[in-house]
Amino acid sequence: MKHWVSEARFDNGARGLFINVPDASVMTFYINVRAGEYLVPEAKWEAPHLMEHVILGANKKFPRARDFQADFEKNGAYSNASTGHYDITYEAECADFEWQRIIDRMILSLAEPLFAEEEFKAEVGNVREELMARSNNHFRHLSLALREAYGYHSATYQKRLELMDNVTCQDLVDHYKKTHYTSNIRFVIAGNLTLNRRNHIKKRLAAIGLPKGGGRKKLPEERPTSLKKPLFIPNETVDNFYFYFDTFMARRMREKELYAMSLVNSMLTETLHSRVLGKARERGLVYGMNSNIFFDKYTTNWWFGAQVQPKNASKLFDIIITEIKKIQDGKITEKDLKAAKQYRLGRFQRDVQTVGGLSAGYMGRYFFEDKIEEYTKTPQHIKAVTKQQIVKGVQDLFTDKNWGLGILGGTDRRPADKLAEKLSALWN
Repeated sequence: MKHWVSEARFDNGARGLFINVPDASVMTFYINVRAGEYLVPEAKWEAPHLMEHVILGANKKFPRARDFQADFEKNGAYSNASTGHYDITYEAECADFEWQRIIDRMILSLAEPLFAEEEFKAEVGNVREELMARSNNHFRHLSLALREAYGYHSATYQKRLELMDNVTCQDLVDHYKKTHYTSNIRFVIAGNLTLNRRNHIKKRLAAIGLPKGGGRKKLPEERPTSLKKPLFIPNETVDNFYFYFDTFMARRMREKELYAMSLVNSMLTETLHSRVLGKARERGLVYGMNSNIFFDKYTTNWWFGAQVQPKNASKLFDIIITEIKKIQDGKITEKDLKAAKQYRLGRFQRDVQTVGGLSAGYMGRYFFEDKIEEYTKTPQHIKAVTKQQIVKGVQDLFTDKNWGLGILGGTDRRPADKLAEKLSALWN
């Protein structure tokens, strides 16, 4: 999708990207505040999440949350927010004809929330229901427990439910004042952004009724540590094993390395004919599997995850180990490389066909580190990846011998120990 990107910086410290997509029929708004859970004591873990819920509720113009939502959505607009370890992101999507009204409503909710006690109590109930529902997601439970075991700021939904009663409405107000100031804000707005529209939005954001503050909140210094034994979460109601394993590199991968690793994931797990998933399905061992590359401030993480019957787990791990070692040994043909590039290029074309997809392509790096992604150059970066870059990237991800395995399911941890022993061959 043809588009142009420009960055705006305001005197109040707020910064953001305008993505101009001529003739787009919708507009998307993403406003990010560095206000995640790492900024509160563990006992108050749920304060940022509850605050996000309450902010999207009652405000000075609409003293009831239902009235505000009714007004916001009356022409089909969508609004939501998400709270993570680092950030809170407020989002909206609307028809092109009401872009002005929607940006006004977003600013209203961010700058003038009421924090009414009765709505706080209601949202405590709503968030409790949300967390109860999410606690049934075994992959998510395992992922969060692993992050905590590695030393990241993390808490499982089960633990968060226990901590909720520690949070008061005043905690939300305090966290809001601590984090919701203009120099801590980043945004990405996309759609048919003519010059007049951009100027209007700039004026509204430059005049948002929040203090300037002392700059963007700094990310925490988290450095994951290897697990001495696999994390095992017993669950007698789960017959299958849910597993994730991770390997960590003690530095951030460079751009070329990240593109190379995206091709590796395509080769191994992203298609039904891939080296790991394809072979495993061919032998009836697993229904689905994923792998991906992730980076934070100081490290790069490569992870694999799946759900597998215990009787098939060892055979599946044999395939994973064999195929990773093949790549480390340079056993990649020109045909393999070409096929992975073609798949990646096709996925990229699909990802950029909507305004929301374009926004997602720029948001990750911009919200994380104020970096403007060269998103339009993605095809040429993919085409430029070499076999040597792929081999070295996969080798480097195992050199630090920093890794871990997590398994959820069953009541006997001995199979987890055996699988970890088998898997350790990758780091030896």
